[in-house]
Amino acid sequence: MHYLGSKKKLIPFIQDTVRNVVGTDLSQITLCDMFAGTGIVGRRFKTSVEEVISNDLEFYAYVLNRNYIGNHEVISGCQQYIDDLNQLPLVQDGFIFKNYCRGGGTDRQFFSDHNGKKIDTLRQGIESLKQISSIDDDLYYFLLASLIESADKVANVTAHFTAYLKSLDQKAQKPLVLEPAPFEVNDNTHRVFNENANTLIKQITGDILYLDPPYGNRQYGGDYHLLNTIAIYDNFVPSGKTGRRDYQRSTWASRRTVEKELDDLLAHAQFKYIFLSYNNEGTMSPKTIESIMSKYGRYDFVSTEYKRFKSSSGVHKASKTTEYLHILEM
Repeated sequence: MHYLGSKKKLIPFIQDTVRNVVGTDLSQITLCDMFAGTGIVGRRFKTSVEEVISNDLEFYAYVLNRNYIGNHEVISGCQQYIDDLNQLPLVQDGFIFKNYCRGGGTDRQFFSDHNGKKIDTLRQGIESLKQISSIDDDLYYFLLASLIESADKVANVTAHFTAYLKSLDQKAQKPLVLEPAPFEVNDNTHRVFNENANTLIKQITGDILYLDPPYGNRQYGGDYHLLNTIAIYDNFVPSGKTGRRDYQRSTWASRRTVEKELDDLLAHAQFKYIFLSYNNEGTMSPKTIESIMSKYGRYDFVSTEYKRFKSSSGVHKASKTTEYLHILEM
């Protein structure tokens, strides 16, 4: 899944740094991935730590992490449910088709007409299974995460849902097929939350706290509004050209409040090691972060350069950016 700020390419850098600081044996460690997104970091550590605590403010991210992190045992018969859902007759007048496909009567074209109908069909099918109690929460979130991932693969966008392409992209012309979203199986249970980070930090304890907040003013609730709409699947009046839903704005994505939020979170953190990912183009400068974190313990940092993601707009000219991993030992 293409995701703004994804740490997929930086996982070796993050993992090596954590092991150099904490130690190579993490089997007794509780790690919290506080701004989890698609769960890349938590998924990498899931089988090497005792427990992962995963959290994100966005519901679509909760769904993904409830599957990738929360599910840890084999789900019997899950492929049969995938196959059965794929065979359902298409719903003709569902919410996604009517509001986010050109044939539905709007100018929006986030999906082809067929794929919009397919999303409605699958989403309603999954909810029906849940309502008649034929599936438990583990299977429900596995199927819902599979739908989000599968829908994203055929979305008529570049990397997010702030705009759609004028004509159907090649990938958007492919028919959507529900494919499973596989998760790592292990013996340990894990916890997944859909909370404000500064609220949750007062309720949990652990060993490693990994922070990957928004670096600038991007609001993920707006950028990925359509994934939330598929995940929640409620009735509302889509707003504006892109059909956004109302969403909670993150105070971590505001220059006016981000420093206060970091200070408040650190003040309430009950973790021995804290790692904060933040690049050189973020709202807070490295010196600002050092000043705040140094108040609470021993501070250090490491950095690396990596190739930036470029959307079709080509707004950024720089080909590389510097990623800092700020380290605090309480």
